[in-house]
Amino acid sequence: MALIVQKYGGTSVGSVERIGNVAARVKKHRDRGDDVVVVVSAMSGETNRLIALANEITREPSAREMDVLVSTGEQVTIALLCLALQEIGCAARSYTGAQVHILTDSSHSKARIMDIDHARVCADIKAGRVVVVAGFQGVDEKGDITTLGRGGSDTTAVAMAAALGADECQIFTDVDGVYTTDPRVEPKARKLDRITFEEMLEMASLGSKVLQIRSVEFAGKYNVPLRVLSSFEEGGEGTLITLEEEGVEAAKIAGIAFNRDEAKLTIRGVPDQPGVAHKILGPIGDANIEVDMIVQNIARDETTDFTFTVNRSDYGKALKILERVSRELGAAEVVGNDTIVKISLVGVGMRSHAGIASKMFATLSEEGINIQMISTSEIKISVVVDEKYLELGVRALHQAFDLAEESAA
Repeated sequence: MALIVQKYGGTSVGSVERIGNVAARVKKHRDRGDDVVVVVSAMSGETNRLIALANEITREPSAREMDVLVSTGEQVTIALLCLALQEIGCAARSYTGAQVHILTDSSHSKARIMDIDHARVCADIKAGRVVVVAGFQGVDEKGDITTLGRGGSDTTAVAMAAALGADECQIFTDVDGVYTTDPRVEPKARKLDRITFEEMLEMASLGSKVLQIRSVEFAGKYNVPLRVLSSFEEGGEGTLITLEEEGVEAAKIAGIAFNRDEAKLTIRGVPDQPGVAHKILGPIGDANIEVDMIVQNIARDETTDFTFTVNRSDYGKALKILERVSRELGAAEVVGNDTIVKISLVGVGMRSHAGIASKMFATLSEEGINIQMISTSEIKISVVVDEKYLELGVRALHQAFDLAEESAA
């Protein structure tokens, strides 16, 4: 008998019929003797509908009242799922985030979980009930409702699993696991049986939308085994996300991630002097613009060219700031490019295998793809290329590293 936390997203509970399917799946686990805690999102489209209602009233709604409003979406789902479970003879009880007492800080719309009082949940489990918890929400020390931000239901599920000491946290989505890359770009992409927390964190940060980054961080910190499964397929094993196993040789590459939402900015001819990087990036950071990759080149005339990437949605704002900084520093010019993409190889096996980067560069060169920027970490190599080469680059690398094969080389 195991204690399992299951999370179902908005698509999985998008209609009364689908909620009934979730109830049937949960009951199967109960019939096997497992204890089950279910975390659910709002029904698909509901959160957007609620936000649209607020926007009809005011352009700048208060963050506190928005949390009160959007948290009602999950409250509907937990009640409907409990009713569906009770209808098929499965004892169940629902809880909002505040009722469980998921304590968060007071950062409305992006709150962080500080503590979970699981006494009521444990009492219900002991009494043989399925506990259904509203994802995405909590309560602060003042008693105000808070929300965890988009995708926060994943974080709720992992946090509940950690607090309860669950054997596994299962995330049910509209895909049947984590793939070596996006199957829509590379049809030969292979579903991974397992992946490490580190690899999944890199994949999530680089654009993979399967799991929310904060939930992966949480799972890695508290060593909660995560499994990604499909809500619409029975019997699949999905992908297990867990710690790196000692003594088991990891594949060189676990997968290829990519991000289309990239833009590049370059300030040329900046006087090369101490503090220049801060003078350039300080105003960018002050504008709450996140910088990703950075490259600095030194010229013979004691000037420097400074290039960095930002999210494409921040490109216009960053360009204006950089043009102002350029005038202040007496730089030669500012140029930008918002038609780039980032392609990344991810794999803990890089730690023990040489030649990954050179093979990546050679593969792209053979396809006539020019690399504009390069960034590396212990388990990741990222390159920036022109956006028109995205699909060609991903497919070429997927083939070069044999990721379609059953065991990646």
